[in-house]
Amino acid sequence: SHIGWRKEAKRLLLVMTDQTSHLALDSKLAGIVVPNDGNCHLRNNVYVKSTTMEHPSLGQLSEKLVDNNINVIFAVQGKQFHWYKDLLPLLPGTIAGEIQSKAANLNNLVVEAYKKLISEVKVQVENQVHGVDFNITAICPDGNRKPGAVGCGNVTSNDEVLFNVTVTMKNCDVTGGKTYAIIKPIGFNETTKIHIHRSCSCQCEDHRGPEGQCVDEILLDPKCVQCEESKCHFDEDQFPSESCKSHKDQPICSGRGVCICGKCLCHKAKHGKVYGKYCEKDDFSCPYHHGDMCAGHGECEAGRCQCFSGWEGDRCQCPSASAQHCVNPKGQVCSGRGTCVCGRCECTDPRSIGRFCEHCPTCHTGCSENWNCKQCLHPHNLSQAVLDQCKTSCALTEVHYMEQTPECLSSPSYLRIFFIIFIVTFLIGLLKVLIIRQVILQWNSNKIKSSSDYRVSTSKKDKLILQSVCTRAVTYRREKPEEIKLDISKLNAHETFRCNF
Repeated sequence: SHIGWRKEAKRLLLVMTDQTSHLALDSKLAGIVVPNDGNCHLRNNVYVKSTTMEHPSLGQLSEKLVDNNINVIFAVQGKQFHWYKDLLPLLPGTIAGEIQSKAANLNNLVVEAYKKLISEVKVQVENQVHGVDFNITAICPDGNRKPGAVGCGNVTSNDEVLFNVTVTMKNCDVTGGKTYAIIKPIGFNETTKIHIHRSCSCQCEDHRGPEGQCVDEILLDPKCVQCEESKCHFDEDQFPSESCKSHKDQPICSGRGVCICGKCLCHKAKHGKVYGKYCEKDDFSCPYHHGDMCAGHGECEAGRCQCFSGWEGDRCQCPSASAQHCVNPKGQVCSGRGTCVCGRCECTDPRSIGRFCEHCPTCHTGCSENWNCKQCLHPHNLSQAVLDQCKTSCALTEVHYMEQTPECLSSPSYLRIFFIIFIVTFLIGLLKVLIIRQVILQWNSNKIKSSSDYRVSTSKKDKLILQSVCTRAVTYRREKPEEIKLDISKLNAHETFRCNF
């Protein structure tokens, strides 16, 4: 609408460039993180959102080109031609051509690209419906069959292209009601709207499939053909939706399926399989152990691992035989104060400690433990057996409580430790410097003493008398030069003047 194209016009957009284009996420280097809204923000033919909004993505460009029936010709110069050529499969209705220096072949490039665009016929499905598949086959003028997204090429104005559309329902989701899909040829203004109404009813008595195979009574197959009305006796009203709930407060089919004829038909999931009488089981939402869900030793049900026989643990990673390591010498599992998990006791009583949760100083008081020994305080009229038991089991034990020095030291003074370490390090470094300096001085002193050039006599006589210096002058005698004889004739003054002028 901003450009002013006519509704029936063939819309063509020419892009001339010698550089690559910015795409989504390129603006993050500049701190721009606001996604592109897909709208036109031009003011006096200048884009005004370059500093506040991200660049559009390829998906947004493709959507806008298809919605507005725009064909794009990329006229690219230089090495960037292959970059735009790689974008063509992602942008429908586009074509790329290599432009020469100074755009010498621009006219021919546009004409050839336009002819190629109008000779290709492709279709695509818009407004995809959940649970419904569209299979489109193009029947080209030469009789070849190709997928609709590929389409037919080299189509002239008088040729006819047929498209065979097959609609398949993957699951019977009656909650969606009536829906529609749009089939549209790329680059053209025509569209075809297909209304879809899902009708699901109970299977017939003989449960016959399309190939004569029986349909599973638990997981009904929505692709199974319906029988004649005379053979059908099931009524959907006879199967209330309550039969598709595991509990009254639970959603129908655990919220992951639809109730058909009183039985749950589970949805297909992208990450795995949903199954069970109430679609309560799956094979993808439970914890993993070493790359296998439930360690491969159980099934996933409602997000929890149900371990097979012989295995235990929240991930079924522990063999049940490991419980033998949790039995104390008295034959009790974790001393009755905990549970055994993977061969280790986890004390349920917070007062218990130890490998078998056997230590519990505050679990029993001294009075309750020694209650049976009260009769030993009055040994009169007691049998010999009871007296012997008193000597062994109820011997007098004196308990003395002693204050022990706490094992934990007081909190250290970090500032004092820092200064101590600093001073020690400084002194060690200073000592090393002094030692190295002394070694160097000693080495230089020994070298001077051993040199004969620097020996000085200590006697007074030697100090007063300086050594004589012998000086010699070197002279060179030049040989007698050869005599050169030249005969020069004398001229008179007037002859000389005559010769020069």
